[in-house]
Amino acid sequence: MTVDEIEAFVGIAQWGGFTEASRRLNRSQPAISRRIRELERSLGAELFERAGRRVVLTDAGRALLPYAEATLATIRDGERAVREAAKAPGGPQALTLAIVGTLADSHIVDALRTFEAEFPEAAVELRTATSREVSALVRSGEASLGLRYFPDADPRLESIPLGTEKLLVVVPASHPVTARRLPDLRALQGERWLGFPPARGQADSFGHLLERHLPAHGLVNPSITRIDSLTAQRRLVEAGLGVALMPTSSVREELRIGSLRAIEIENMDAGLPVVVVRRRRGHQGRLATAFVELLKERTPGLLR
Repeated sequence: MTVDEIEAFVGIAQWGGFTEASRRLNRSQPAISRRIRELERSLGAELFERAGRRVVLTDAGRALLPYAEATLATIRDGERAVREAAKAPGGPQALTLAIVGTLADSHIVDALRTFEAEFPEAAVELRTATSREVSALVRSGEASLGLRYFPDADPRLESIPLGTEKLLVVVPASHPVTARRLPDLRALQGERWLGFPPARGQADSFGHLLERHLPAHGLVNPSITRIDSLTAQRRLVEAGLGVALMPTSSVREELRIGSLRAIEIENMDAGLPVVVVRRRRGHQGRLATAFVELLKERTPGLLR
């Protein structure tokens, strides 16, 4: 079992296929396939099975994944620790941060600017991903820190609360309900709601939140279509194919230009908790520690 084989295995598990793993790892697909064949041969077990265009982990693959992620993370931690110790004071240093794309358009950006001003030697490397992918990048050590929605239940990760991003009821500009404020959601009865599927293995998620808020504010048996992409949800609402409950940062531009409208619902305090995640036993260098402290200091309440 080699590091290259482990890296290929984790990449395929993380990104859902050989093609995407080869692109992300900058390796040819035959090279990735060869590494997996060698790994399966050495272990005496198949690690993946085909599911349409994607591949999914077998029982053996699921058993291996946490150990493979921990192995990669330990190697990457060691590399960071050595680089940090070897660099001269004031020399260039890197902080790798994985972030949910919509959060890149929030007050967290202000904290990032302040951080770079206070640490001019820091080279911040940003990776955008979904919340699930953010956690995977942190678990495997590809990112020192991650910014995502909702705490992660994985005991290997620490989730540090930063604040809450307000959720808006969003409708297309041409929607027949023209009121800016409503007492409840009954005026939207019969609409197709677009939302995320509830996350498996998580006690709470965006999908769970939608299922709770709609009946609690007047909707009976709401129709919910599951779309696992904020961008796709936004475009479908613009096209008049549904309405949605969406984070402020994801629709700020559309509200500004008028392609979407927001309706305020009385007594509906819906929000997405935002957390920074890090590995509980991972190496936390000076920059990562300083950035977490800055986030804790500056972001609570700013996301509202």
